[in-house]
Amino acid sequence: MATNRNHIHELIDKLESLPPERIAEVEDFIDFLKSRDADRQFAHAAAMTSEAAFAKVWENPDDAIYDTL
Repeated sequence: MATNRNHIHELIDKLESLPPERIAEVEDFIDFLKSRDADRQFAHAAAMTSEAAFAKVWENPDDAIYDTL
């Protein structure tokens, strides 16, 4: 936990040394990262939700040979 706090303080120090227009760029990048993570979480949740619906199609004796590949 202390290491994380030290890292945050180091980042704050770096931010404070930037001109305002660069801080805006950093903020935009952070927003992009959060959005990308949210998109990935949504895609993963959708995949997990659809897995049960496809289980009967995927798990059948005719296709069992593909399980060994």
